Amino acid sequence: MADLRNLVVVLGDQLDLDASGFDGFDADHDAVWMAEVAEESTHVWSSKPRTALFLAAMRHFALALQQAGRPLHYTRLDDAGKLGTLAAQLQADMARLRPAGLVMTAPGDWRVLQAVKAVAETSGLPLDIREDRHFFVSVREFAAHARGRKSLRMEFFYREQRQRQRVLMQDGEPLGGQWNFDADNREAFGSAGPGFLPARAGFEPDTVTREVIARVNEHFAEHPGQLDSFAWPVTRAQALEALALFIRERLPSFGRYQDAMWPGDPWLYHSHLSAALNLKLLNPREVVAAAEAAHRDGHAPLASVEGFIRQILGWREYVRGIYWTRMPRYAEGNALDAQENLPAWYWTGATDMACLRDALTQTLTHGYANHIQRLMVTGLYALMLGVQPQQVHAWYLAVYVDAVEWVELPNTLGMSQYADGGLMGSKPYVATGKYIQRMSPHCKGCRYDPAERSGARACPFTTLYWDFLMRHQAMLAGNPRMALQVKNVARLSPAERQAVVERAAAIRRGEVGVEATHG
Repeated sequence: MADLRNLVVVLGDQLDLDASGFDGFDADHDAVWMAEVAEESTHVWSSKPRTALFLAAMRHFALALQQAGRPLHYTRLDDAGKLGTLAAQLQADMARLRPAGLVMTAPGDWRVLQAVKAVAETSGLPLDIREDRHFFVSVREFAAHARGRKSLRMEFFYREQRQRQRVLMQDGEPLGGQWNFDADNREAFGSAGPGFLPARAGFEPDTVTREVIARVNEHFAEHPGQLDSFAWPVTRAQALEALALFIRERLPSFGRYQDAMWPGDPWLYHSHLSAALNLKLLNPREVVAAAEAAHRDGHAPLASVEGFIRQILGWREYVRGIYWTRMPRYAEGNALDAQENLPAWYWTGATDMACLRDALTQTLTHGYANHIQRLMVTGLYALMLGVQPQQVHAWYLAVYVDAVEWVELPNTLGMSQYADGGLMGSKPYVATGKYIQRMSPHCKGCRYDPAERSGARACPFTTLYWDFLMRHQAMLAGNPRMALQVKNVARLSPAERQAVVERAAAIRRGEVGVEATHG
């Protein structure tokens, strides 16, 4: 190759041959740069499934680049001379390759953006950062939406996008006469359980992925999680197959059971597409279009289709806008002044609380949990326990295969932990163990009673719920959505309050719920 014009930087979550970074790419003058670096698995204690997914998808994308005839400079995790961090590797390779400039699609992570900017500045090279076309809404467009509003609410943003993108609309009105079908989408499974479920869209690891699995087990042996059941889509073709299977087999019942949980069955009627979307193996436009077509063809009911599309066109775009218009200060939020440490058993699943044990074990095995398990089991417990939100954020970013910071951080700090003081959600999502009892049969096999708030058999969720309301009573009293719950605190006698406080203190000391054999 003659003098190198542009070195196109491709990150591990930008695996799209049509990304803006490739606009104007000339194989005679430009080259692509990718690197596997240990830093991306160690700045948080990344689980084996998460690391393996990123590396396997990156290596398959490298093959796709070569097949497309795009010159590639790729550093593997175990290559001689590897430097371990994105910035150091890029700096060294730029000195060797001597490009005239750097080009990249905008990163999804504030930390990475700062690192690449610093490298370019140190090297004195121009850095061309291009809009990420993977999203419906640009950061500038979200900023315009947010400007001048006293509060931000996803529902209003979502309605704007439905109109703007003409999704599920008819003659300027929402299809079916309403914007939101949440009320139809909150059923639990009956006592007999979910019954027959279609098989997960799993993909047998090929030679490339098997090599990645071996390297991850070797390099990150002490990291949490396991890879025995690794079957995530790691190529564009596999991601498209997973999408087609979801639309055909799961979407019709997705809405009805999207909040339901069932012990030992992680997949249920969820899409399992978020990782492929976040790696850019799928484009959200094709996902939304496929769901719309399913309703139009009579294959899936409107409530299911609307609920699914709201997660992508609404929530996913909304959290990205929050992230990029509020960083870096957003990451420091701790509106409830929560200072407890995350329980060590979040990394092992060794708890005798049935719902948490199931969610944690599933998470460590597959790198996956559905949104209700994240919000109303693992997240709910950490919120009411009073865990420092940055520790909760680090855990979520580490353990889930779909975790990229732009989407994970607002969901964790904002929606789950209320650390932003209500920017993301209008109230803290708190509940007793009775919520979990209503949405799953976990409580039947648990030693704790969700109806009890104190005493040896009291469900820790229920104890911590009442403790949370008492600790934050003054702040919550001013929230109209919490008024009824706060009023219920006044009905507790002094003795009942004291019993809750003592039980909550025992939970925080690790004397309750620590392991399955705890007496």
